[in-house]
Amino acid sequence: MTEYSQPDTQQPYNRADEQPTTTRPVMQPDNPYASTRGSITSKQLPAFDETMIQKYNRSGPRYTSYPTALEFTPIAVELETKILKNREARAPLSLYFHIPFCRHLCYYCACNKIITKKNSDSGDYLQYLIKEITHKRRLLSAPEGSSKPVVKQLHLGGGTPTFLRDEEMVQLWQFLQTQFEFLSDDEGDYSIEIDPRELSGNTLKVLRDLGFNRISLGVQDLDESVQIAVNRVHSAELIENVLTEARELGFHSINIDLIYGLPHQTPETLEQTVRRIIEMAPDRLSVFNYAHLPERFKAQRQIKEADLPSPAAKLTMLGNTINTLTEAGYQYIGIDHFAKPDDELAVAQREGKLHRNFQGYTIMGDCDLLGFGVSSISQIANANSRYILQNDTDLQAYQATIDAAQHNLAIMPAVKVIKTSIKDRLREYVIMNLLCHDYIDFKDVNQKFGIDAITYFIDEIAQLGAMQEDRLIDMDAAGIRVLPKGRLLARNVAMVFDEYLDKKHKNRFSKVI
Repeated sequence: MTEYSQPDTQQPYNRADEQPTTTRPVMQPDNPYASTRGSITSKQLPAFDETMIQKYNRSGPRYTSYPTALEFTPIAVELETKILKNREARAPLSLYFHIPFCRHLCYYCACNKIITKKNSDSGDYLQYLIKEITHKRRLLSAPEGSSKPVVKQLHLGGGTPTFLRDEEMVQLWQFLQTQFEFLSDDEGDYSIEIDPRELSGNTLKVLRDLGFNRISLGVQDLDESVQIAVNRVHSAELIENVLTEARELGFHSINIDLIYGLPHQTPETLEQTVRRIIEMAPDRLSVFNYAHLPERFKAQRQIKEADLPSPAAKLTMLGNTINTLTEAGYQYIGIDHFAKPDDELAVAQREGKLHRNFQGYTIMGDCDLLGFGVSSISQIANANSRYILQNDTDLQAYQATIDAAQHNLAIMPAVKVIKTSIKDRLREYVIMNLLCHDYIDFKDVNQKFGIDAITYFIDEIAQLGAMQEDRLIDMDAAGIRVLPKGRLLARNVAMVFDEYLDKKHKNRFSKVI
């Protein structure tokens, strides 16, 4: 490949006869990442190309942060205190609460969840959450004109957040109102993950009355033999009833999670599940690849490898699912996610305002993320640095830290930290825009970071030459654009810009597809 050396040369990599299959973003001239993708007249649908997927399907991170969580180091004493005290008060907050409990063990699970049926566990844990909230809140300044920090987004994840009883959820929400100022129902994004099997008759109404406006349901598959194999059995009618009630209550958005590659799944059975889910018309879908790693995740040892579909069958499932969902009108957002064209995620992507963080794709990119609970993660931006912090992943250790903090205010819950440099922020900006908008604009990067992007990334540009020849991307003097054939492999494009990946971690991730 010819080395690129003249920034003003027009389309130095456009040597193929085939012209680029997408136009450069044009919807908002002041935002180079806005586009008309997803509109009725111009969609950049992902093109499923099995040959390309097999060629480029290497292990890699999901980039919910950059650097990734593998770069955590032990945190210094009092550093979390300084980070929270120095946080920019004008920046709104996104609050995350990790509820680690489940009543049933799902065998595909790759998380450290606590399986218990003891109702007292949720009450005890709630008290620790309240103590942690109080402990951190004393360090946070409020923006001018307000007495409390402003919350724009809230999410309860886990585990099964609805393991908390309805009255405990009310207690948590009411306490939060005393500590933070929440935007209105129309402005804020307040979501919770739900196991439809664990809802009481009144839970959805309680959640909506409190202010939750978005829910996510873990469905995974509707085929009974698959459900039995992974120990998560429920009927399609149950899911449909939950969606119907949620719509009647006025929830703004409903997400459904599916998984492909589970035991006893076939392309035909998964196709039936996808079509049945489309009939239910959720606003968003997340379609995850099951990675079988029983040596790392104890729960997966209950799954027999002989029952798993072949790699070829998994690729067929993926291709069929993508085609079925896009034909049904869903916009492919990226990394497993689909949304209706009028959903906030889809609109944000078309307007060049989509972001990624530890909660996945989000429209709240201006927020600092503040995590509470065991293993929760925070992301706090200060000037040119971003701090990523994590609480202890062991429940007893987390609780011991919170107990100790009641007697010594210098003790904080975070045990790990990453401090990102301005160079990290530059690479994060490139990676996240490739994953959110399939595009990186060199002029925009130059203006934001004071560099010549083509010179700075000359080695990365050279590495992308093969993807250019395979029509996964298009590169020219203006920037790098991910083409339809490359959209499912956008993580591979992003990985080229990851300085940490091949140095230490290339064998620590699952396959992209």
